[in-house]
Amino acid sequence: MKLCKVLEKPAEELNKKIASRKNRAMEKVFSAVPFGGRVVFVPHCMRNISKCKAKEMGSYYLCAECGACKIGPISKKAKGLGYKGLFVLKGGKAIRNLSRELKPGAIIGVACFFEGVQGIKEGEKNKVPVQFVALTKDGCVDTDVNLEDVYKTLEKQS
Repeated sequence: MKLCKVLEKPAEELNKKIASRKNRAMEKVFSAVPFGGRVVFVPHCMRNISKCKAKEMGSYYLCAECGACKIGPISKKAKGLGYKGLFVLKGGKAIRNLSRELKPGAIIGVACFFEGVQGIKEGEKNKVPVQFVALTKDGCVDTDVNLEDVYKTLEKQS
C-alpha cells in the first residue's frame, strides 16, 4: 500500500506537466475551430446523483440543465456559444466512440489529470485538438471544477 502512495504523487505531477504542455501546444489550433465544430466532454462524477435529471443515453448522459450541479451552467454556456454539444461521459471509451460518431473539430475535456491525459492522447490519435480543464476536486464522486476556467476555455477563439 505504501508503494502505491509513493508512486501516486509523481504520476499526478507528471500528468499535470503533460496536460499543461499539451494545452499550450494545441491552443492556437483549438482556438481556430469555430464554436459549432467543438464538443465538451465532462465526467459523470460531477453530477449530483441524488438530484440529477440528465437523460441516460448508453455510454453518456445528456444534461437536463436542472441546476443540481455545475454541469448545467457549462451546458448553457456551450449552447449559447453554439457548441456542437456537451456530453456527460460514463467512462473513457465514450470519448473514442463519440469522437468517431460526431467527428468534432475540437474537444474540451473536463476531468482529473489521469483521465485528461488519456483524453488528450485519444484526441492526438484522431488529429483533434483538445483543451483540458482539470477538476479542482477529484475522487470519482462529488467532484468539482472552477467554472471560470471552463468558461475561459469555452470562449477561446483566434
